[in-house]
Amino acid sequence: MQRLTMNRYAETHQEFGWGVPDTFNFGADVVDVWAQDPERKALIWLNEEGDEKHFSYQDIKHLTNQFANMLAAQGVGRGDKVIIMLPRLPQWQIAMVGCNKLGAVPIPCVTMLTEKDIRYRVEHSGAVAAVTTAEHTHKFGDDFKARVSVGAREGWIEFEEGLAQQSNHFEPVRLSADDPAILFYTSGSTGLPKGVLHSARGLFTWRVSAWYWLSLTENDLMWCTADTGWSKAGTSILYGPWSCGCTVLFFEGGFDPEKRIDLLEKYGVSVFCAAATELRKLVQLDVSDRDLSQLRLTVSAGESVNPEVVRAWRDSSGSDLLDGYGQTETLMTIVNYPSMPVKPGSMGKPLPGTDAAILNETGNILPAGEPGSLAIKADNPQIMLGYLGDAERTASCYVEAEGQRWFLTGDNAYIDADGYIFYEGRDDDVINSAGYRIGPVEVENALMEHPSVQECAAVASPDIERGEVVKAFIILKEKVQGNEVLVKDIQNFTKQLTAPYKYPRKVEFVKELPKTATGKIQRKLLKQQEFGG
Repeated sequence: MQRLTMNRYAETHQEFGWGVPDTFNFGADVVDVWAQDPERKALIWLNEEGDEKHFSYQDIKHLTNQFANMLAAQGVGRGDKVIIMLPRLPQWQIAMVGCNKLGAVPIPCVTMLTEKDIRYRVEHSGAVAAVTTAEHTHKFGDDFKARVSVGAREGWIEFEEGLAQQSNHFEPVRLSADDPAILFYTSGSTGLPKGVLHSARGLFTWRVSAWYWLSLTENDLMWCTADTGWSKAGTSILYGPWSCGCTVLFFEGGFDPEKRIDLLEKYGVSVFCAAATELRKLVQLDVSDRDLSQLRLTVSAGESVNPEVVRAWRDSSGSDLLDGYGQTETLMTIVNYPSMPVKPGSMGKPLPGTDAAILNETGNILPAGEPGSLAIKADNPQIMLGYLGDAERTASCYVEAEGQRWFLTGDNAYIDADGYIFYEGRDDDVINSAGYRIGPVEVENALMEHPSVQECAAVASPDIERGEVVKAFIILKEKVQGNEVLVKDIQNFTKQLTAPYKYPRKVEFVKELPKTATGKIQRKLLKQQEFGG
């Protein structure tokens, strides 16, 4: 891989080849290779209480071998789905890579999921094993081949005790490039969450954004604050950084701006990744007396970073802040680069190996400056295998344009004369709040179970800190009076039925909702109303 420079972007993009191997197992071909150096550090974990643990790649090799053996002893094997719902604990990496070695398909999930959320994922995916913490075991049923708990729970294998009973030798399964390797669930504008299935080649290609966007080397210490249930964790916590052989900092604790700066300074983090919501808070701090000299790069993805935040972070920390664009379906595809000029508000330029275009409604490629649908050329190995169990939805993501097959991202954008891409918004109703994708139907389904709700619609509403939040427009049943007490009751009720981050932070009681002639609610009009037209 040649380092991309400002003068070599076009040349690098043209010369780039993915080099995807016929077979690939991340555990064997990445972790176990780095483990040949017994001194190479893979992970530094710490929590708010001051506990700290260090793991070499050799430690991770042995622990993931034990995990693979533990699942195999319970009858879990190649192709089996495994729910992994863990907070920022080292057991998360061990379980994820252990599944990779076994050829099982991990399903990383945020810990805020409710029992109902988990039941849907288990039934939809056919998951046969679950890994979680003791406090969340009550959310799971007992119809699994294996149930593993961090912390003791009756009927569950305790994580550490289970590992201790297993050999640290394991022969990783050889997976073909197109074998299923990881499954994410992501919200859409209609129906329940979609299962996004990626292959072994997807895990292989995660290294490319780590090379060119994160610009990681073996000597870096990378800290990303993303949730373990996001594909962003693969980009900047697991598959990306470990492909480069660097060390990952992993902090289990709540968001405290001062604590963030403390850790950046104490550990000498060189590459930092945080959501725009966090960075908006961090730039408000005075860090003039802090030593952040080792911080050479900061990145963000999942929601747009305001240009003023980019400038403020550079001024305060001395570190460039580079925005990037990716999706669960495509991984990272368009980024800003450390060695190239950044245009305020731009997502950057396509990664080497990625071709992007803007299409109009008839499938023609638009010229520079004209907004339309952002599409990625479909020969990209980063693109998902498909939506699990939904071939029709998968097929609908692809179009033919000017002799080429393209994947439609569902986002609108335009490309300027210099090839920089600017985001124009979603072309569906998905709400992006602090990096969390929230489907309006999930919120509406929960709201409709409240005894006072007659009809409702959930849309995005602007918010200074989170970018967008969920707003619910609600028609109440007859004789029910809307007031602040009812608003709080509806909000708390929603939190009990679906993941708490999906609850409506804003509620407006209305007499009617805008609808089409066929009776479909026009969320777009409500959203336009919220964003001032």
